Amino acid sequence: MAGKSIDNAFTAKNDRAASDPTYAGALSFMRRRYTKNVAGADVVVWGIPFDAAVSNRPGSRFGPQAIRRASAIFDNDPQYPFHADLFETLNVIDYGDMRWDYGQPEKIYGIIEKEAAKLIKGGQFLLTLGGDHSITYPLLKAHAAKHGPLALVHFDAHQDTWPDDGKRIDHGAFLTRAAREGLVDTARSIQIGIRTHAPDTCGVDILHGYDVEDMTATQVAERIYARVGGAKCYITFDIDCLDPAYAPGTGTPVAGGPSSAKMLSVLRHLKNLQMVGADVVEVAPAYDHADITAIAGASVAQHCIGLLAQRRR
Repeated sequence: MAGKSIDNAFTAKNDRAASDPTYAGALSFMRRRYTKNVAGADVVVWGIPFDAAVSNRPGSRFGPQAIRRASAIFDNDPQYPFHADLFETLNVIDYGDMRWDYGQPEKIYGIIEKEAAKLIKGGQFLLTLGGDHSITYPLLKAHAAKHGPLALVHFDAHQDTWPDDGKRIDHGAFLTRAAREGLVDTARSIQIGIRTHAPDTCGVDILHGYDVEDMTATQVAERIYARVGGAKCYITFDIDCLDPAYAPGTGTPVAGGPSSAKMLSVLRHLKNLQMVGADVVEVAPAYDHADITAIAGASVAQHCIGLLAQRRR
């Protein structure tokens, strides 16, 4: 390490490398350079620290900070399970967090949609760190405006298809509104890990938690491929998809879920999906222990980047 700079998030001259030790330095996502200039970036990491739509425990506004902190463990070594330095293939930047007036939560969806549309305008892949699950609705609006209706690959303990009047700001109804507005192709969409019941499926295929428990990771991935096919898709990963043993730091934990190992293994099989965007939501570090949940969230995000790099190679 002698002679090398630290705080790569601010001092980097080369977006492909970093030299910070895992225990020190500015905490951008995976030590990527902080910049508001997305030109030339393949992947833009963006935080949305919003949690005013939760129905149980708040705190996921601190999720982006926690995920960035946990991601420091992913240093410059080849990334497992991809056998490569992901940044030799992809130029990844950290755009930082979105800002809005916390006293006007009713404006949040419009702000997210507008900013996301700007960030993906040049073909960049947007990887968003939440924040509660309500943020996925405006993210889908921005992506669908560019790509058309999307297949949704939705990892969650909850269906998020509760009634919506078109005015609510609710993390339990983002899919209801997205389906009604035609942002997602429900015939190509699937939910994995569901362990609660909502009044409506919105036509989305469901792999319930106990079904996932009886299947291998390969079988789960095959079910996803069978549903999505070659459609462009968006991946949204609510960290409460995982059992509370693996993700205690979340707002609405539900027992009986899969392990982080199993869901990460599912993700590693999805390299052939036509993925155009992704988010990781509902990490609430105040309820976490030893960064278990934040590490899981950072690992999900790292796997999304790994899939993109693997596909590019």
